[in-house]
Amino acid sequence: MFRSGLAHEQGLLLVEARDSRLDTSIHMLFVFMDLAVIWINSEYRVVDSVLARSWRPVYAPHQPAKYILEIHPDRLDEFKIGDRVEFGND
Repeated sequence: MFRSGLAHEQGLLLVEARDSRLDTSIHMLFVFMDLAVIWINSEYRVVDSVLARSWRPVYAPHQPAKYILEIHPDRLDEFKIGDRVEFGND
């Protein structure tokens, strides 16, 4: 929140305790930039994605998710529903 831009290689990974549609819903109020949002379940499968527009009240995944990846909007096409992802410490 309150940032005006995001570098192409930057992002934020939010982690919830369990797979859920409600717990992984987001809002874009007071967010001044669009974001690519990727929802990933506990099996590390992409379950949904969206181009989240600034100042929109709510976005929720169509399937339960545990992880929410918020990245630069240009990267949205890098993730497809059903893709398996890995998280690393690089």
